[in-house]
Amino acid sequence: MTEPSLPELEQQRAQLFERLAATGDMRPGSVNATYRRCGKPNCACARPGHRGHGPRWLWTRSAGGRTRTRQLSSGELDKVRAELENYREFTALSEQIVEVSEAICEARPVLAAGLAGEPAGQRKGSAISSPQRLRRRQPPR
Repeated sequence: MTEPSLPELEQQRAQLFERLAATGDMRPGSVNATYRRCGKPNCACARPGHRGHGPRWLWTRSAGGRTRTRQLSSGELDKVRAELENYREFTALSEQIVEVSEAICEARPVLAAGLAGEPAGQRKGSAISSPQRLRRRQPPR
């Protein structure tokens, strides 16, 4: 199988950007159902084998190095799930864009550096000739 050409890769990246722009509202994290016991001795949740009261829907995400959790109302549940799915699509598209962009970087030809006959990628100017020039100068005291 042959590698895609540079114009094909650029077209693929443009299509990925269009899909990314159409992602919509998004948020990271996950939604989990939890059950809890209320602690009342006569409640049904106190019986052995009973799961407890619930489900209680929690949206959990990492923010600033800490885990944040918020309880969702029943009306919010479908909205938040759709936003989480949009975030998963966003991250998948972002990874694909990076892969295609890397392929574009590899496929793009190296441009000549100014003068004819000089290999592309070589730099002009003086080279650092001694380790002394690499050291930082200390300010006078």
